[in-house]
Amino acid sequence: MSVRILALVGSVRAGSHNRQLAEAAVKLAPAGTEVQLFEGLAEIPFYNEDIDVEGSVPAAALRLREAAGEAGALLLFTPEYNGTIPAVLKNAIDWLSRPYGAGAISGKPVAVVGTALGQYGGVWAHDDTRKSVGVAGGKVVEDIKLSIPGSATRFGATHPADDAEVAAQLTEVVAHLQGQVGEAAAA
Repeated sequence: MSVRILALVGSVRAGSHNRQLAEAAVKLAPAGTEVQLFEGLAEIPFYNEDIDVEGSVPAAALRLREAAGEAGALLLFTPEYNGTIPAVLKNAIDWLSRPYGAGAISGKPVAVVGTALGQYGGVWAHDDTRKSVGVAGGKVVEDIKLSIPGSATRFGATHPADDAEVAAQLTEVVAHLQGQVGEAAAA
């Protein structure tokens, strides 16, 4: 069985280290798993029930929902902005949580990882993201945790895919998430 994991990146910056982590996950995905990097989170308008009406949902939000609906799991990569989740990622979670009780992530395994400049690697943002995903209906995979500190130093000259320790950790994360998809399907 082939597994598709949708990767969302909470930073839209061109040189984002979290985007580089997501690119590494795409490259390092084990056989039988495809990690699909979603493009276009910055194009999605802020969630508003007035525009979330069948037949007039913004195209970018619809694309996100469709991509999540086709995925077996989601892998969220997030930095930490002012001690919490970047707005672009929180907005994506809000769109994916609707319609209430039947959103595109409802019951799907979701893991949260990332890197940040600080000494803890963004753990506050990762914890807040897990909380938001759980409230939105996703099945948070609590035992997948990867918070890489010192992003500017660690990845200043080295792409995460070329960092042996990070590559091994990411490969393990994707493989574990792949297993969660199998468990969810069997349940």
